[in-house]
Amino acid sequence: MAWRKLLLVSCFLAALLLTTENRQKLWADELRREYHEEQRNEYENFVEEQNDEQEERSREAIEQWRQWHYDGLYPSYLYNRHHI
Repeated sequence: MAWRKLLLVSCFLAALLLTTENRQKLWADELRREYHEEQRNEYENFVEEQNDEQEERSREAIEQWRQWHYDGLYPSYLYNRHHI
């Protein structure tokens, strides 16, 4: 009889230990997931900022080109050319 109680208690402790261990693993996985998600979001924000800056520089360059080559007609001369 005593060995049954001892076996039951040891099984209960083993199950408790496993659930605690699983909880710790799940918690570590969640922390890892949050860390990687945060890193990914930071990288995406960085890339988006870089793209926005590149688009702004490109837009400014195009605008400067249009102002430099503008011949006084509207729309700009590229659309007003008459080819012979």
